[in-house]
Amino acid sequence: MSADADRRWLAIALGLIGAFMAIEVVVGIIAQSLALISDAAHMLTDAVSIVLALIAMRLAARPARGGYTFGLKRAEILSAQANGLTLLLLAVWLAYEAVQRLIDPPPVAGGLVLVTALAGIAVNVAAAWCISRANRSSLAVEGAYQHVLNDLFAFIGTAVSGLIVLTTGFVQADAIATLVVVALMVKAGYGLVRESGRIFLEAAPAHMDPNAVGDRLVAHPPVTEVHDLHIWTITSGQAALSAHVLVEPAGDCHAVRRDLERLLAKEYAITHTTLQVDHAQEALLTVGRAGDPAGAHCADAHGPVHREGPHDH
Repeated sequence: MSADADRRWLAIALGLIGAFMAIEVVVGIIAQSLALISDAAHMLTDAVSIVLALIAMRLAARPARGGYTFGLKRAEILSAQANGLTLLLLAVWLAYEAVQRLIDPPPVAGGLVLVTALAGIAVNVAAAWCISRANRSSLAVEGAYQHVLNDLFAFIGTAVSGLIVLTTGFVQADAIATLVVVALMVKAGYGLVRESGRIFLEAAPAHMDPNAVGDRLVAHPPVTEVHDLHIWTITSGQAALSAHVLVEPAGDCHAVRRDLERLLAKEYAITHTTLQVDHAQEALLTVGRAGDPAGAHCADAHGPVHREGPHDH
């Protein structure tokens, strides 16, 4: 799907959310419902998350030039981290307000809350469907989707609380529904901050074990050693790998490099690779224990040294 198509779906979702949010703020104040006001505040973060995703997509599409050798692809990761942080900060404020209302609950217009929440469910279903049509492999788009999905669950909780207030007069249900929303916001916010943080810290993709990749590479004959193995994520869905590979003195370095690149693309979907392939020294083949950094080709290898047979990771 093209970036233009993604932007179109996001823009439609933004229009739906923005229009309903303005209505909900007014109704929430009239009904004195914290659950509605919290939903409106959450919808504001929905709108901001979509705007950030749209900006990030435009920045990420710019070609690499100057000092930005990867372009601005990580702009979407900044967007995702901002989305996660706003969810967590907003959750803290709403939790405080909800506890206050549990202790001293104001009167709540249950009927008005119920009707508005049901309308909010319809709007959020439509917005979530629109965003799901965009490319959710992008962490920025996924962040916006998580915002809207959490808001959908929040409106369901608010509708239930409005029904309880309307039928039983138990006004604390409004604050309890808010606390349920807070729990959902914390879960989604933590997930976004964690995933974006892993990318900023140059961690390997969560589903990939670098030690297993190193062992797989060294198992390919005539490779004798792999060290300085680095796997990181440039942006959502784009992993990169670099490594220093040693082959037997009689081995064909160029053929080995091509074989390893095909292996990485086929088995790990890593197509952005930088492999330095050299012949191993004769002494390295006979001196030193497997996994012993002292026997490594580089005096200061980063990370474990992978060789055939059992070795430390």
